[in-house]
Amino acid sequence: MKPINYDTPEHEHELEPQVGLPEPLPSNERLLWQGSPDWRGLARHSFHLRGLTLYFALILALRGGFVLSGGGGLREASWAVLMLLPLVVLALGVLATLAWLTARTTVYTVTDRRVVMRIGIVLSLTLNLPFRHITAAGLALQRDGSGHIPLTLAAGEKIAYVHLWPHARPWRLAQPQPMLLCLKDATRVGALLTQAWQQACGAAAPTAYPVSAPAAERARGHATLPQLAPH
Repeated sequence: MKPINYDTPEHEHELEPQVGLPEPLPSNERLLWQGSPDWRGLARHSFHLRGLTLYFALILALRGGFVLSGGGGLREASWAVLMLLPLVVLALGVLATLAWLTARTTVYTVTDRRVVMRIGIVLSLTLNLPFRHITAAGLALQRDGSGHIPLTLAAGEKIAYVHLWPHARPWRLAQPQPMLLCLKDATRVGALLTQAWQQACGAAAPTAYPVSAPAAERARGHATLPQLAPH
């Protein structure tokens, strides 16, 4: 028997019969991998912490510049910036905390029959996605080897975007796509998912389909996983 890969931090869900799952797996189903998002990646990708930091830094610089251009001295400009700095630090701290909590309360599970997503900070929601309801999977890679795996659901299968966020592919509002976010070894997980689907379907996966990643992700590089046809 192959060892199970666990990439999850310690979680505080003592009442779960099995970590990340609402009930124990059936005896004929095998757990292949469990993992959670990297909270630093979540902070950058879903909560845009880096972009907001640059934005607030620009605002503070402009505020100080306006004071100087209006005849104020360096002391007055520094004071004007320092008055806003605690609010900026508080806002960025809240976003970083939300990213950390999101990662801590999220568990993605891949078995030989399905993908399970346990998400939610205050109210936990478990999404059960059997392979027969998944028609395609994509892979968007970052420079450090981490990445995201969006899942395309079969026609008629739909999960509200608001229920998925932030575990949803951006801008897919009409047909939301669940997404395994900020995985440290997304390539390995994607290959494992593809292999599990192939074995469950008893057939090789057909030709890969193109994944359109956001411009920032395309700049870092992205790859594709084979298309998964329903069985």
